[in-house]
Amino acid sequence: MTATPAIDPAFPALLDRLGLLAPGETPRLEALTGGVSSLIVRADTARGPVCIKKALAKLRVASDWHAPVERSLAELAWLKLIGEIIPGAVPRVLGEDRVAMAFAMEFLDPVSHPVWKSQLRDGIIEPATARAVAERLVRIHAATAARRELASQFAHYEQFYALRLESYFAATAQRHPDRAQALHALIAGVRDTKLALMHGDVSPKNILIGPRGPVFLDAECACWGDPAFDLAFCANHLLLKCVWRPQWTARYAECFGVLTQTYLDGVNWEPRALLEARACALLAGMLLARIDGRSPVEYITEEAGKAEVRGYARSLLAAPAGSLAAIGSQWTGLWKK
Repeated sequence: MTATPAIDPAFPALLDRLGLLAPGETPRLEALTGGVSSLIVRADTARGPVCIKKALAKLRVASDWHAPVERSLAELAWLKLIGEIIPGAVPRVLGEDRVAMAFAMEFLDPVSHPVWKSQLRDGIIEPATARAVAERLVRIHAATAARRELASQFAHYEQFYALRLESYFAATAQRHPDRAQALHALIAGVRDTKLALMHGDVSPKNILIGPRGPVFLDAECACWGDPAFDLAFCANHLLLKCVWRPQWTARYAECFGVLTQTYLDGVNWEPRALLEARACALLAGMLLARIDGRSPVEYITEEAGKAEVRGYARSLLAAPAGSLAAIGSQWTGLWKK
């Protein structure tokens, strides 16, 4: 479990500067858990609850992991843009402080907006949810692929490298030197593929399931690049849930199939076979990275499970699969009880 972080004492002043407090008001602050890269606080104000987010220079993980706090600006820009493309797909931004690298956004009640990861953990495993996530994700990619002027606005490769490519693939390559060439090829592929706007962290923990559809959070890694990264990142989490809750493997696998097929059916900016091939390769690296990279998943704790994932990922890096459906089928065979 991620420890509850200390609340930044400057947050009330930040809310006041943003015009979110009544004169003389002192808000009630509650630190929220779940993330490692930012301070996230709920502030109960006279106008209602709001959420404050401030990027951390050093992430709260066991390893020495630093990232530029300017990623807060990338997230702000992403939230504003996606809010225009798909209203309701992101929280509304209520104010920003670019000096403090912090911003305020609407607070979404967890009763009406449960976290997808919590649902998956608790056996609420609905293919319709996976389909809705894929539909919104591919719509975001299709809409931004058509707007090449966004490439300069979201030219954040250095931030993306620090948060994702270095910490996932480069760090994992150090522990698996016999797969280093394949892992560094993934880095080069993402670096050189510039097609659409990536979210960079499409994890179930960053997706709320609201009454109007999925709501995407935590776009600190937003960058112009390869949309296949987002697809593989999300699909990877559905596979890893089988290790966590093997009794529900068939249901996770169904969601994996629905998510990937729905997404591929919506690809219109390039031949879908090209994107699928990149997603297959990235998925192999991500499976291994979430065991032996700088940010391993916290819920796979038994060595037997780690070894099973490690072995499959290493074999997939050596001999890439021909399709995402093939990966889903192979993976299901490992974990179905």
